[in-house]
Amino acid sequence: MQNTFTNKNLSYGIVEVQDPFWSPYMQLIRNTVIPYQWEALNDRIPDAEPSYAIHNFLVSAGLKQGEFEGMVFQDSDVTKWLEAVGHSLRNYPDPHLEKIADKAIELIAKAQHSNGYINTYYTIKRPGKQWTNLQEAHELYCAGHLIEAAVAYYEGTGKRQLLDVACKLADHIDDVFGIEEGKIRGYDGHQEIELALVKLYKLTNETRYLMLAKFFIDERGTIPNYLLEESKRRGGNSVWHDQPAPFMTSNQLDYHQAHKPVREQEVAVGHAVRAVYMYTAMADLANLTGDRELREACCRLWENIVNKQMYITGGIGSSPHGEAFTFDYDLPNDTVYSETCASIGLIFFANRMLEMERSSGYADILERALYNNVISSMSQDGMHYFYVNPLEVWPEASEKNPGRRHVKAARQKWFGCSCCPPNVSRLLSSLNDYIYTVYPEENKIYTHLFIGSEAEHKLAAGIVQLKQESRLPWEGYTRFEFTLVPEVDFSLFLRIPSWCSGDPVLKINGVAVGFDIQGGYAVVVRQWAKGDILEWEMNIEAKLVESHPKIRANAGKVAIVRGPLVYCLEETDNCSVISSISINRKSNLEVSVDSTLPGNPIVVKAFGRKDQQLSWREDIPYRAVAQRNDSQSVLVNAVPYYLWGNRGVGEMSVWVRAFDCE
Repeated sequence: MQNTFTNKNLSYGIVEVQDPFWSPYMQLIRNTVIPYQWEALNDRIPDAEPSYAIHNFLVSAGLKQGEFEGMVFQDSDVTKWLEAVGHSLRNYPDPHLEKIADKAIELIAKAQHSNGYINTYYTIKRPGKQWTNLQEAHELYCAGHLIEAAVAYYEGTGKRQLLDVACKLADHIDDVFGIEEGKIRGYDGHQEIELALVKLYKLTNETRYLMLAKFFIDERGTIPNYLLEESKRRGGNSVWHDQPAPFMTSNQLDYHQAHKPVREQEVAVGHAVRAVYMYTAMADLANLTGDRELREACCRLWENIVNKQMYITGGIGSSPHGEAFTFDYDLPNDTVYSETCASIGLIFFANRMLEMERSSGYADILERALYNNVISSMSQDGMHYFYVNPLEVWPEASEKNPGRRHVKAARQKWFGCSCCPPNVSRLLSSLNDYIYTVYPEENKIYTHLFIGSEAEHKLAAGIVQLKQESRLPWEGYTRFEFTLVPEVDFSLFLRIPSWCSGDPVLKINGVAVGFDIQGGYAVVVRQWAKGDILEWEMNIEAKLVESHPKIRANAGKVAIVRGPLVYCLEETDNCSVISSISINRKSNLEVSVDSTLPGNPIVVKAFGRKDQQLSWREDIPYRAVAQRNDSQSVLVNAVPYYLWGNRGVGEMSVWVRAFDCE
């Protein structure tokens, strides 16, 4: 008889999103993005870069003749898509979509080796060479995404074919890796397997999977360094070139966060996605095992990222060279990288840190990355995407300057390396998992995100059902209605956002009440009654913000924020040389609804000025400073950053020069 698993960490309860801002996104994912991405995975999108992902599985399963095509990690695009489907089906059953996914799962199962191994690159292109190039080949990375997909699909449908494939694969990996004689004491160049194994452990309660995740974390960066030794053993042979490459050197280890043991790492370095995926797993393990040193490392790395290496939009990874962190305060706006996947990984990390330490600061960052960097990466039609998320765009420079060609002025239909689009799908289709955290034995419900939803949570005291209605991001008002409550006290915690101006107001059944504050959350403890109404009013206003003086790219500049949203200036609302605009620091920021933009958002206007160009001759690039101010007064128009680039190609900037004038 098949085992029936229950996820012992379903701390999010049963939550169904019903929100005027977020429900359209989830509907877009369900009705447009998931079907579109399935077509892309099958190479059926006209004029888009081919994916080859399904092609590789067909060849690997013996159902088609051909060679391996695409990136070495192409398998992961399929399994991230399946994970998104699993989350979507959990929330919105769809027999047609489920049938398509089941066929994809059958294909994956056919491609699995008898010992549990599965990877189309090595099956097709390098048979017999499995596990010989962990630095580059992404075998464990692809395995991790398959495992995550299997957990999500089982939770969404109760079907276990993909879960059986995942468990067989995880068992094989456990047979191959470890400290025992004859096993490989190594780890993947691209972290992902670690957090996936923790998810599999939570679902199956199989301790071996947790210990395997811990092994991969513990081995990274130890001496002798596995990646250096492996490079020597394979003679420098590379998956990127069919010829030997220079041996890996010790100064390349930080790219993989393998320059020192993880518990000793103090600053975020290297490839940003790899880093935050690893930090997520570290926080998972610290939570589950009580590892104090691992917890301290997570806190150090978190503080370094959000205080010194993060963009105002929640983007991370400033360099296009290696999609990587560089050093503290190095945050250029025009050559930025800020990969979508990196912000999604930061959200994962924030979510695990919230479980480890109940502090609202983690939810603040989660919210910032979600409302800005993540959803800005996808067009409002759901069929075009940014891989790089800039804070400043000059389209001509993107086209003609080799140093800026990675910065696109328009979203793309698909990418040869298309890790980001399915990552957006799997995050947004599981959005309901990030709203609450519940501690059943403590009878505590934490509200991290103010997103309209209906929820049911099981506490030791009994079942709680509540309906949340939110007006974010446009108004700082949220209403909770309790439709089922136990007959004893329980606690509701409400995040006090960092963007909230002044003291928030809490009302119960129309009467304002006081509250205690713990970790940045308002705490309400009482014996609730069915029909109780709680109102949470947070003051939301548009503000000009400035950055630390060490962030040289923003010197003398300001940005506009309102609530969780960052705003930007676009050419279509202002002028063709955005850099010629400056904002009066003392300007009253005016807000209004713009019905011409998708979703009728609130836009912000400020008083400023624009440098005149008419007095300049085209053939004289420089001149003595004029003794008169020939700038022109203008009304500066700013739109939410997440909407930029949906009205054609043009200049854009988040940070704008500022001046002081009464």
